[in-house]
Amino acid sequence: MASLGATEGGTPQGLGPGAAATSFPSVNPVPGPGEAEEDDAEEPAEIHLCVLWNLGHLGIAYYDTSDSIIHFMPDAPDHENLKLLQRVLDEINPQSVVTSAKQDENMTRFLGKLASQQQREPKRPEIIFLPNVDFGLEISKQRLLSGNYTFIPDSMTTTEKIIFLSSIIPFDCLLTVRALGGLLKFLGRRRIGVELEDYNVSIPILGFKKFVLTHLVSIDRDTYSVLQIFKSESHPSVYKVASGLKEGLSLFGILNRCRCKWGEKLLRLWFTRPTCDLEELNSRLDVIQFFLLPQNLDMAQMLHRLLGHIKNVPLILKRMKLSHTKVSDWQVLYKVDFEGSLAANHFTVLPTIDPEIDEKKRRLVGLPSFLTEVAWKELESLDSRIPSCSVIYIPLIGFLLSIPRLPSMVEASDFEIEGLDFMFLSEEKLHYRSARTKELDALLGDLHCDIRDRETLLMYQLQCQVLVRAAVLTRVLDLASRLDVLLALASAARDYGYSRPRYSPQLLGVRIQNGRHPLMELCAQTFVPNSAECGGDKGRVKVITGPNSSGKSIYLKQVGLITFMALVGSFVPAEEAEIGAVDAIFTRIHSCESISLGLSTFMIDLNQQVAKAVNNATEQSLVLIDEFGKGTNTVDGLALLAAVLRHWLSLGPTCPHVFVATNFLSLIQLQLLPQGPLVQYLTMETCEDGNDLVFFYRVCEGVANASHASHTAAQARVPDKLISRGKEVSDLIRGGKPIKPIKDLLKERQMENCQTLVDKFLKLDLEDPNLDLEIFMSQEVLPAATTIL
Repeated sequence: MASLGATEGGTPQGLGPGAAATSFPSVNPVPGPGEAEEDDAEEPAEIHLCVLWNLGHLGIAYYDTSDSIIHFMPDAPDHENLKLLQRVLDEINPQSVVTSAKQDENMTRFLGKLASQQQREPKRPEIIFLPNVDFGLEISKQRLLSGNYTFIPDSMTTTEKIIFLSSIIPFDCLLTVRALGGLLKFLGRRRIGVELEDYNVSIPILGFKKFVLTHLVSIDRDTYSVLQIFKSESHPSVYKVASGLKEGLSLFGILNRCRCKWGEKLLRLWFTRPTCDLEELNSRLDVIQFFLLPQNLDMAQMLHRLLGHIKNVPLILKRMKLSHTKVSDWQVLYKVDFEGSLAANHFTVLPTIDPEIDEKKRRLVGLPSFLTEVAWKELESLDSRIPSCSVIYIPLIGFLLSIPRLPSMVEASDFEIEGLDFMFLSEEKLHYRSARTKELDALLGDLHCDIRDRETLLMYQLQCQVLVRAAVLTRVLDLASRLDVLLALASAARDYGYSRPRYSPQLLGVRIQNGRHPLMELCAQTFVPNSAECGGDKGRVKVITGPNSSGKSIYLKQVGLITFMALVGSFVPAEEAEIGAVDAIFTRIHSCESISLGLSTFMIDLNQQVAKAVNNATEQSLVLIDEFGKGTNTVDGLALLAAVLRHWLSLGPTCPHVFVATNFLSLIQLQLLPQGPLVQYLTMETCEDGNDLVFFYRVCEGVANASHASHTAAQARVPDKLISRGKEVSDLIRGGKPIKPIKDLLKERQMENCQTLVDKFLKLDLEDPNLDLEIFMSQEVLPAATTIL
């Protein structure tokens, strides 16, 4: 118990004659900043996806536990190899995939392949089969229409509810409806998000949202990795984030200046969904350009600062649905009586909101002085040996008369006092009911509990009103998140000196004037800008040669990153950039997969990178290839590289835009590629200064005359003796001459062979009757002599 006016967690103190105290249930202390932060931490999001495939069309729906929203994609056509489905899986990375146990051959093959990858990284989803009857059209409609949705007002009639849901869910898309029905069945069976709740608590569903994958530019996981668009690193403290990961040096890392969590989430979504929708891209750029105007700087900074106050509204709505709302949750949404609520650690109501609560609180406030008067009267009627008493109030028990225990009160029978009903002994205090305390119970009742119950009822009513408007709150959060992202991109563009790209649907390819690598320019003391142009029918295949460490790989990544940034609606690190119709970015830059896959580096190159580009690249695709073929025999690697490039060149006007960096100079020297305007040869400019090689890191037209591997070896501190021998062997191979061993080394080996032969001869036992000298001569002496000579 805690007495009125006493320290929290104390007990009713015996006051002087006529003193009185009011007692309330103890409350937990309000958590400090660290505790509140930990308490509000969101569990790692889970995504559960349901998919159906029939007659060349897909129906897809998924549930996201982070915002308790069901997302659906209207029936969409897909290729027999289910490319669209694979793209959705790559993008949202679901924890489980739910589908019907009755499938056709295409889906069976696809799911089998997906299941075989479950032991690989990144972890593939769990595949769950439900009976086909769970995906029935009529039963799915019934599940959707009878769902317990907090965003639908209770006042709606059944007909109004059907009309309302029909405006959100496309009931004419039969596969989607069946997928939604199957998803609801799965969520109810697994009790996603409410596993530990009573069974009558339903799964929180705070809305339905449509998602589409139109106008999206295709980029696979390998490309995201090699271009360092995202890069997760182990966090030094795994307690910092649920995953134990933090963003390393990456494009997302340097552009993510978002102030709220949902802005960061939206930026990540934009990065995973680059688009060729010019209206959307220009809309984003217009806002960024507006905030970059000098006269708007102060406003932009103020807005961005204010967005830091946007909290996790979807999590709050989810708590409301589960009746787990905290005082801090209400504080995020709107001003109620936070001072009183935080002090009491429960929801309290401001004055003038509810007259009944105000009246009860007035009684409660005046209670101490009134009880003091009652205590004086009680003391007058008590035995004169009793020095003091108090009248206290205990919730759920009522009003009690409390007197100190006298030394004469030893046995329980000594506690009996005429006219009083003994209740209990606590801390040397005897508690009784008297006629006056019974009158107080009848007059005042259980004030504290009544107030608490009334406030809880008001909180529930207010909570229902908020949940009915969940869609509005979600929309406001979406707009605030979008503003946060655009302000973040404007801030990065201002600090790094980025410029606005232009979009030209007529241009097939990209044109970049003095572009820079957005990450490398932050790490290098000086950075040399380079231009790039691929468009029309000229120079669709760029073959770039040059020494190691001359900047070929950086140039390739730079082209890819600038193109990517333009396709998410960001300003770019270039003086000018014009982006044409680009539908995909493919890369083969380095192999990042684990050896545990059981594939060689070259096999990975073919299977997962080059094969994707060859099979999927169109005339609107950008392909970046670096050192393809070096993972196998030189001749075979060169031949395959030439074959791939010749395949694309044979397509003529439909050839994709290819940037290929290679050290295979024989590709040019042996004229393995056809001559024509589709091929353009570029090199990294260098200059030899005596024994030194000076890099200018500038791209120019031409072909490198040597790989300068010896210079790279010298930089790596390989001994001069080995470098000179390497040059000698290289010259001999290039000239088609035989390679002879070094003379000094040959003499040294001859002496070693002679010594070995003498040692063997001295160990012979010439008196051994079993010794056969002819065998010894033929097996030991003659071979050794041949080697020596």
